[in-house]
Amino acid sequence: MARKQPQTADSLPLVALDLGSDSVRAMAARRIAPDLFQILGVEERSQKLGNVCVEQGIITQSSNAGYVIAEVLKLLANRIGIDELPTAFLSVGGQSMQIVAVHSKRDQARRKEISQALLDEMEQECKEKIEMRNPDVSVLGLVPSFFTLDGVEQDEIPSPEQRAALVEAHYIAFYGRKAIDTQLQKAFSQAGRSIEHVFVRPECLLSAFATCDGNHVLANGCAVLDLGAQTTSLAVYKGGQYLMNKVVPKGGYHITRMLEQQGMSFATAEVLKKQFGCAAPAYIQKNVRLRVPAAPEIGGEMVIAADELAEAIELKLREILEPLMTELKKVEERIQILYITGGGSMLQGMAEYIQSLTPLRVTYGAHNLLLHRDTEEKYLSPAYTSLVGTLLLGQDYRDNHKNQPVRQPGFFDRMKESTLDMFIDQN
Repeated sequence: MARKQPQTADSLPLVALDLGSDSVRAMAARRIAPDLFQILGVEERSQKLGNVCVEQGIITQSSNAGYVIAEVLKLLANRIGIDELPTAFLSVGGQSMQIVAVHSKRDQARRKEISQALLDEMEQECKEKIEMRNPDVSVLGLVPSFFTLDGVEQDEIPSPEQRAALVEAHYIAFYGRKAIDTQLQKAFSQAGRSIEHVFVRPECLLSAFATCDGNHVLANGCAVLDLGAQTTSLAVYKGGQYLMNKVVPKGGYHITRMLEQQGMSFATAEVLKKQFGCAAPAYIQKNVRLRVPAAPEIGGEMVIAADELAEAIELKLREILEPLMTELKKVEERIQILYITGGGSMLQGMAEYIQSLTPLRVTYGAHNLLLHRDTEEKYLSPAYTSLVGTLLLGQDYRDNHKNQPVRQPGFFDRMKESTLDMFIDQN
């Protein structure tokens, strides 16, 4: 009997997974032209419908996360009409993620081609350098900074056609607590799925923006303000390196909690924020009075004016943004543009409000040029930029790692993780 050939990743649709604090999203797509994708399907599962398993970008319950990952990927496979999606690209962020520069050098003895295997080996060496120095951390992602080939520096990753004897590779490493990586691996193992590759969220966002606006934004310097559900982050990038990556453990969820204190339920506060929320009273177009149900323990109805709603939002928004804008001020003379993105950035007047805090040009980051013109408008929202950026980086990864076999955790892998979780829970 002929042996069954192992399935390769590039025979499958591209799948990007976003483990958000409010929901887990998965997007499947296929490339139809260079840097142009057609979305095949999107699935999402809100954490509010079950036990919360991701908080501030970190998996807190690997068994729950594994269940959600398996469910979302199964639904996505059904939606696009295939049997299974065994692997996915993943973007990670979170409060504890930090950055450091690291490099590797190889002397090939003579001028010869620079293979992908050599570059992968150098990247792995950089990862191991950091983790050996500090056993309590894991490298979550390595972003190429620049390369030196026989003493000549270049920003681009060496192509297979280039030749050199002495090769130096410089990276910016994003690292965090080892538990972050451990929990990710456990969750995917319990889901019976594999991680094709992990990217860091700032790199996914910047790649999307640079592809749409031109790589000059990276050379001239830019910042990305990413407003999420439970975290808000600021990444500053210029000419091949990250100048800063700072995270505040507060986001849109905390704004909703602030509104909840006005005497309404969390669900009502969330609806009000999304439909009528404004970053500050100055940006309200019409000061209407809103009649909404009061919290169940109070009963009846309550009335809140749009300017009162905006005042409460601005109070919390100022608290979230102040430490980030203070850090941005230190480097704003070195960069030219501030992108805003993330689901929390959709408050009315948000761009104008942030523009009032900085002399930099402020604009929403876009990813529309990466998607086919018939894409549904909702997928052009900033809430989906990270997923699209992950697809973009994922396709680049596949181009450089052709015919890579899919590794799918087996029954005994999942049993081992479940048994370990059982003992951890008992202890």
